[in-house]
Amino acid sequence: MSLVTHLTYILPHRLLSSLARRLAYSRNAGIKQWLIDTVTRRFGVDLSEAAEPDARAYPTFNAFFTRALKPGARVPDADPRALLMPADGHVSQCGPIDYDRIFQAKGQSFTTAELLGDEAAAAPFANGLFATVYLSPKDYHRVHMPWTGTLRETVHVPGRLFSVGPDAVRAVPRLFARNERLVCHFDTDFGPMAVVMVGALLVSGVETVWSGVEIPRYGDAITTKDYRGAGITLQRFAEMARFNYGSTVIVLLPPGVAELAPGLGAESAVRLGERLAQLR
Repeated sequence: MSLVTHLTYILPHRLLSSLARRLAYSRNAGIKQWLIDTVTRRFGVDLSEAAEPDARAYPTFNAFFTRALKPGARVPDADPRALLMPADGHVSQCGPIDYDRIFQAKGQSFTTAELLGDEAAAAPFANGLFATVYLSPKDYHRVHMPWTGTLRETVHVPGRLFSVGPDAVRAVPRLFARNERLVCHFDTDFGPMAVVMVGALLVSGVETVWSGVEIPRYGDAITTKDYRGAGITLQRFAEMARFNYGSTVIVLLPPGVAELAPGLGAESAVRLGERLAQLR
C-alpha cells in the first residue's frame, strides 16, 4: 500500500473535499489558472479536442474539468447493437458478476447489493455483466449513456471518499461499495441497466442532465428519488452526467443480454462511444 493510500484512511475526507470544492469554483484568476495549467502540464491534457481549446477562457477550474468536447470528437460505434463505453479512461475491471459479487482487484470484491445500496435492486443483475471505468485527471469527465434508457430512480449512497487510483483499488477492501456514489437505474428494451457514479477523494460532486447537482453536500442517509412517470428517456450516446473532478463509473447489465467486446479487460485504454458490449 502506498503512503498516499495509507493516508486516505486517516485524512479528513469531507474537510479536504470542501476545501477542494472552494478552489475548484474559485473565480480568482491566479488560482484557477494555476490549477488548470498544473493539471494540463502534469497529466498531458489534450485541449485540442475541447469545444473551448483556450485554457484561459474557462472561468473556474471546475468549468475546465467538466469541459465539453468538439462535435465529432467522439462518435458511437456504428453497430446499432453495440452497447457503448460510457466515458474516456481505463478499464479497472470488467467481466461476469459471480452471482452477486463484483471483482475489484486481486483478493478484493464486493456485492452488487453493497454497491447499489439495496438487495432488491441488485437481484436482476445476479450473474450479469459489469464494467468499471476509471477516469484520470486528463480525461473527458462527462458520462454518456451506454444504451437508450428511461430513468426509473436515482439513489445517493453516502460514504467515504477514498482515492480510486490503481493502488487504492488493489489495497482498499470493497472500495467502490464504501465510497460515496450516485446509482442511476434505467429501464431499457433488454431490461434494467444501472450506471453508478462513484465519488473519490476530492471528488464528491456529481451532476446529472435531468436534475443538476445530485449529491447533497455530505448527506448521511441513503436518498432515493423516484422518476417513474417523469418520461426522462436518454438516447444511446447522449450525455447523462458529469464528475466535478474525476472518478469511476460502473455499468451493470442483467444476465444473458450481452457479451463484452472482444479483448476488453483490465487496464484497457478506452474512449467514449467505443464498444463496451454486444447485444445477443
